[in-house]
Amino acid sequence: MQQPHNLIALITLLSLVLLVWKIARVGKARMRFGVEAPAVTGHPEFERHFRVQMNMIEGLVVFLPSLWLFAIYWNDLFAAGLGVLFLIGRVVYMLAYVKDPKSRSLGFGLQGVAMLVLLIGAIIGAIRAMMVTGGV
Repeated sequence: MQQPHNLIALITLLSLVLLVWKIARVGKARMRFGVEAPAVTGHPEFERHFRVQMNMIEGLVVFLPSLWLFAIYWNDLFAAGLGVLFLIGRVVYMLAYVKDPKSRSLGFGLQGVAMLVLLIGAIIGAIRAMMVTGGV
């Protein structure tokens, strides 16, 4: 029986909501510190907000496919749990990095572990599925 993947869809949408929140924070910082578009440098706090946003975009490229493939090959509930850990890590990272970049380790570690488990699990799942089905 195929899983409906409702939890994974919710985690996907929540990750996009988090990205939109980060984009809004960059816009607010841009206005507060007078950094006019298209500039991406200026006040150090603006640059930290911008870097957090870009780091999230970079992370989503790995996170979202890994999340879905892990859920397809293994288990929605476990994938969703790792997705929640990723989101918590991203929020902790954001708040810490904007305050003091040297304090970002906890958030980076949480999201990094979640993303790595999802990625490795997806790779193993794909290889396992190929072995079971006899190839492509």
